[in-house]
Amino acid sequence: MVMVKRFEVYLVNLDPVIGHEICKTRPCLVISPDEMNHHIQTVIIAPMTTQGTHYPTRIPLVFQNKNGQIVLDQIRTRDCLNQNSQNFRIFRIMATIIVVNNCQAF
Repeated sequence: MVMVKRFEVYLVNLDPVIGHEICKTRPCLVISPDEMNHHIQTVIIAPMTTQGTHYPTRIPLVFQNKNGQIVLDQIRTRDCLNQNSQNFRIFRIMATIIVVNNCQAF
């Protein structure tokens, strides 16, 4: 099992999807608390994108020198134990996220 921490960024395959869900492999921010991440095999993630409409549920950010958004209206849960399957792969990305609204760096 991958030991993930809150506010780390992972590359996650979000397929398969239904309807208007955000798809493909993309960076995702872990938003589940560390207590959850260390004791159960699932994590809660929020996808990140460089595209899209500016909604109140989307937080502007700079990630790997690109402007984008954390898409909180598309949060989902992923199983860390299933990381080697075709439908879910998780890889840690070493990078800094800067949240533009509050000028906070993680």
